[in-house]
Amino acid sequence: MNRIAFSLLLITDGWDAQTGSRVAQALAALPTGAAAVQLRAKALSGRALAEAAGELCRVTQACGAPLLVNDRADVALLSGAAGVHLPARGLPSKAARRLVGPERLIGASTHSLAEAEMAVAGGADYVTFGPVWETPSKAPFGPPLGMEALARAVASLPVPVFALGGVDAARAAECRSVGAKVACIGAVLGAKDPAHGPAEGARLLAAALGLS
Repeated sequence: MNRIAFSLLLITDGWDAQTGSRVAQALAALPTGAAAVQLRAKALSGRALAEAAGELCRVTQACGAPLLVNDRADVALLSGAAGVHLPARGLPSKAARRLVGPERLIGASTHSLAEAEMAVAGGADYVTFGPVWETPSKAPFGPPLGMEALARAVASLPVPVFALGGVDAARAAECRSVGAKVACIGAVLGAKDPAHGPAEGARLLAAALGLS
């Protein structure tokens, strides 16, 4: 039985003094249990990442949302996070499972069906799949995979597939139509427009996914 109940994976755009507040605003706009949060802050040292994870754990637990720490299984364990999210060039999911044990969640970033199948075979509970659409943050991983590839991944894999890369509210509805869930940075926690903050971004995505 798969343990992933959330339909949105909200990914932080680094870390600063306002990140915890932005996460709290986004989660407050969503039904309890609708979202999980991935702490992605590559520029932080190990100590700073552990402190950020501890702070964010308190925020997410108060809102009933799982927290996953990007890449660092050790920080996930120390902070009490729900699990770890593995980048494509990071620790294999099989090795991560040995580290975090059977109870914590493991997610994996994948950029092809073959990568996704390997991650699931190693014990990943869910995968992100993309970029589905063009987005600057995913340019190093090649051209957009498109909706057909996303649909094939959803149909082929026994775990939830989160579409990532260029997903906004309109595109979230397309992802939902093929059975995919949604992961995002820019649409919610990385939104740059002051008039379109994390709460509004979260509400728009929730509506597109039928969560509100």
